[in-house]
Amino acid sequence: MSSLTLAELAEIISARTEDIHGDAGTTVTCAVPFDQAGPGAVTFADNARLCSRVKDSRAGAVIVPRSFSGPASANLILSDNPRLAFARIMQYFYPQTPCFSGISQKAVIGVDFVAGRDTAVAPLAFIGNNVTLGERVVIHPNVFIGDGVCIGDDTHILANVSILENCVLGSRVIVGAASVIGADGFGYTPDEQGQHVKIPQTGIVQIDDDVELGASNTIDRATFGRTWIRQGVKTDNHVHIAHNVTIGEHTIIVALVGIAGSTKVGRNVIIAGQAGIGGHLTIGDKAVIGPQAGVARDVAPGKTVSGTPEMPHSQWLRVQQALGRLPEMKRQVTAMQRRLESLEKAMAGNEAEDNN
Repeated sequence: MSSLTLAELAEIISARTEDIHGDAGTTVTCAVPFDQAGPGAVTFADNARLCSRVKDSRAGAVIVPRSFSGPASANLILSDNPRLAFARIMQYFYPQTPCFSGISQKAVIGVDFVAGRDTAVAPLAFIGNNVTLGERVVIHPNVFIGDGVCIGDDTHILANVSILENCVLGSRVIVGAASVIGADGFGYTPDEQGQHVKIPQTGIVQIDDDVELGASNTIDRATFGRTWIRQGVKTDNHVHIAHNVTIGEHTIIVALVGIAGSTKVGRNVIIAGQAGIGGHLTIGDKAVIGPQAGVARDVAPGKTVSGTPEMPHSQWLRVQQALGRLPEMKRQVTAMQRRLESLEKAMAGNEAEDNN
């Protein structure tokens, strides 16, 4: 079992020696949630509820905000971002290691295959012709890699993934199980008889460095050019990205999102679960698309939208508040309408009497 002193933990998270409050020589062997932390564990507290309980913690060390001022029974490490620091420590204690190494004789590999140092290819993987893999690439069982694919260093392709011909993946990419990269985009045009004629999809998918795709993602190849997933993008499970879409750097896409063709999504955008985004739109940098939103218009940089059709989030909140009152409002409007009709009849009667 791996172990680290608090001084070594501080190095991993780029903390200073003076950020350790307690015994820097204390050893921990695991990183666990706050409620499970014992003497050999490191944990973190990043909100008022957990920070109020640090005084009772049995943990070997607790990572806390720099603003923490309460009593503590555990050793402390001060951090600007305790959750981020804890994530980096977890990466040390729980590294991703494949259960196989080398290139299996049970894999099917085409001609002109190039593999970098320490590449691992599992049994039952299929790799086509003219494929290039970088160093320390890991290909899990039942993966299909088409002709002409190029994959960068330290990339992991999990089980049952299909990466179709000529697609390009960068370094440190993770492709979740059962994802399909480079299937044909959904492109058809009607003929004179109203039948749908397929438009050949001749482009590729390009995925840049440090992208992580969840399970069962489908990213379609471009009609021409590329569908482009730029550096640092993270997607949840069951995400569909259509042909010629560009996703900007460090954007987050949550589960069950669908993005139609040729839409451009900016940098550091957040797209919440089950949102649908129409085609040929522009989503500005740092925009936020709310859950189940239906986006049919461009979204300006930094804006937060919700609802279907999308609207500013503050307006959507007012709409939601009003929805629950609609039955009572309908009754009030109906009553007012009846009163108005009665008044109009009375006034009409009075006018008739005056005319007589």
